[in-house]
Amino acid sequence: MKVLATAPSNEAPAIGQAIGRVEDLRLLRGKGRYIDDISLPGQLHAAIFRSSLPHGVIRSLDTEAARKLPGVHAVITAADLGRTVPTIPVRLFPLPEYQPFLQPVIAHDKVRYVGEPIAMVVAESPAVAEDALELIRADIDMLAPVVSLEDSRRDQSLLVETSGSNKGHYFEIGKGDVDAAFATAPYTRRERMYVHRHTGVTMELRGSLAEWDAERGHMTVWGASKVPFANRRILAGMLELQEESVDMIEGDAGGSYGVKGEFFPEDFLVPFAARLLGRPVKWSEDRREHLLAISHARDIEADLEIACGNDGRVLGIRGEIWANIGAYMRTSVVIAPRNSGQFISGPYKVENVGIHVAMQLSNKSPCGTYRGPGRYEADFFRERLFHLAAKDLGIDMVEFRRRNLVPESEMPYPMPGTAPQNNPTALDSGAYELVMDRCLSDAGWNEKLKLQGKLIDGRYHGVAATCFIEGGAAGPRESSRIVIERDGRASVYVGSSGVGQGAETILGQIAADALDVPYDQVQLFLGSTTYVKEGWGSYHSRSTVMGGSAILLTAEEIKRKLRAAAAMRFNCAPEEVEVSRGRLIASDGRSLAFADVSDQGITAEETFANHRHTYAYGTHVAHVAVDPGTGHVAVVDYVTVEDAGRIINPLTLHGQSIGAIVQGLGGTLLEHLVYDENGQMLSASFADYLMPLATDYPNIRSTAIGLRPSPFNPLGAKGAGEGGTIPVGGVIANAVANALSSLGVEPLELPLTPPRVWRMIQAAKRKPREG
Repeated sequence: MKVLATAPSNEAPAIGQAIGRVEDLRLLRGKGRYIDDISLPGQLHAAIFRSSLPHGVIRSLDTEAARKLPGVHAVITAADLGRTVPTIPVRLFPLPEYQPFLQPVIAHDKVRYVGEPIAMVVAESPAVAEDALELIRADIDMLAPVVSLEDSRRDQSLLVETSGSNKGHYFEIGKGDVDAAFATAPYTRRERMYVHRHTGVTMELRGSLAEWDAERGHMTVWGASKVPFANRRILAGMLELQEESVDMIEGDAGGSYGVKGEFFPEDFLVPFAARLLGRPVKWSEDRREHLLAISHARDIEADLEIACGNDGRVLGIRGEIWANIGAYMRTSVVIAPRNSGQFISGPYKVENVGIHVAMQLSNKSPCGTYRGPGRYEADFFRERLFHLAAKDLGIDMVEFRRRNLVPESEMPYPMPGTAPQNNPTALDSGAYELVMDRCLSDAGWNEKLKLQGKLIDGRYHGVAATCFIEGGAAGPRESSRIVIERDGRASVYVGSSGVGQGAETILGQIAADALDVPYDQVQLFLGSTTYVKEGWGSYHSRSTVMGGSAILLTAEEIKRKLRAAAAMRFNCAPEEVEVSRGRLIASDGRSLAFADVSDQGITAEETFANHRHTYAYGTHVAHVAVDPGTGHVAVVDYVTVEDAGRIINPLTLHGQSIGAIVQGLGGTLLEHLVYDENGQMLSASFADYLMPLATDYPNIRSTAIGLRPSPFNPLGAKGAGEGGTIPVGGVIANAVANALSSLGVEPLELPLTPPRVWRMIQAAKRKPREG
């Protein structure tokens, strides 16, 4: 469905209008303020000397020649950090058991992945800093690299010798009595499946600019995004400063996708250098550094078994999942492995679940979150099992799913629990079957089925439909501060970050309605630690629900203060004053503008607290055409319908959905972070790491509907920034399987690049067919 943009309107309500993003006017005119647009007088420039080996013991590090190069101010190594090198903590769901596996901010005894920082040069210019890197010599005794999950499980070469194992930790995912369900099940099937390593590739690369004010004992860092308050807390602890002595300043951000904005080694090294040298220090990565050293994602293998009744009802799912988390446990590392097990049932009624999830260390870049973390993987595993089970049982693929969808009468429906650190959650609301039928209708499902498995003009056609849920609105809190300025405008400050998702526009719409003012009377300020006392940032599709709900609370307090101020002028009770369209109206008709009562300054700050997640949901339909001669998979048509609860802005939601789908298609069909058996990355540039082009997937139709609001927040909204990505791997793999059904191809591994699909076809041709 095409959603047409409207100009910002002062008509009420603002919520529900397809207002074009107000951010875009400055960004498209080149007036955005990204980290590379910011410079300070006297600033120096940093460059990182990174390990070229995946695993080894550092014997010596010779930096003398680099230090002597004219223009070099410092070469910082672990020796310059004192007796203890700080480590990067796990931000989400930390446990003491993770301590041995945390990443030091700079390597000091071993290197554990190609790209790990060993030293940092600080010089007068980026060119001088880069030249100095060439003069550093590292003597490293190479150890056997641990690359694959099989390598990791063998424990023959250990990343942390004192641990005795490469298993960083584990989760037990459970619900019901899974063994009993399997003991009596008339049908079971077990498969081993794999989702490959890829990551979020942002348009803007990482960067940081730090300035130390020695007189105030204060550090200011520009370039923060996603979670500035959490990163302030981490940095302050490492520098032994009070949190209030560190400011994280957020500018415009060229994307995050859950990847950019977490705490990385450079986020300590750059401020450390600024304090050490007494001058501002700036660092910007290049694309090769990004692909080598950013948090990677996916790279998860599953050995799962499904149990069904003869009628296709799913009785249980059990098995093991292994996540290749890379060399260290860093900030958000636990989320994808845990989600890959907890979300295995998705939108379906599965009463019995038992899955062991292991986090395995390897000599690859550490992993973190990426759009739909763990949920993309879980959907691929589940939907492939469903496809195979339906085929074995002779049940139509749509009917199989229809029989297993959670009925609306059972909402809220509990999801499997996790141990350790159980995080109980339940599907909040939804008419799953109704939305599935809407998507099938929009896709012209019955007509598409006529093409199933047909060879047309040299390509096999296949269609598939899958259902999904999208978790959002992670707590625990979010804060908002509103100031009525002297001119009557409302300045709205929110702890949520702007990472390219349109938060400035969406939260402005919420604020305009909550304050009952025209939209152009509101200005938004996002993310920076100078804006509110406490903020939690933007991840887990939370900014609209959590930030928006915080605005509602703050706006109520602001209106209370405005009524009180106006009542003094009117000589009446505050209850007799009405707030309407930016004016304060007494019962006798007298009125004042906000500016008339704001000369003394009217401000309020409130916090919204909530631990209950929202669950947007929907259905995706994919139509593909596969060339058996090359293995190329063309996406002929792609149709989605998603219920996101109360929709704040249909246009920004539509953009989020389309963008997420394209990211999912890129991750399923193109993108792959490839390491060889020696732990060297083979795809550290766009020549080898293939990204989707605008022309690759021209036929994507996405519809968002506001069918069932969430009962868990005052807006009724649901987080909906990741749902477009989550089902893509599963639905595309099923469509490819249906296209190649005459050949007996069943894709159980991603990505579905042309060489891989071609090899699957050749293997299927060589395999004897039953019957």
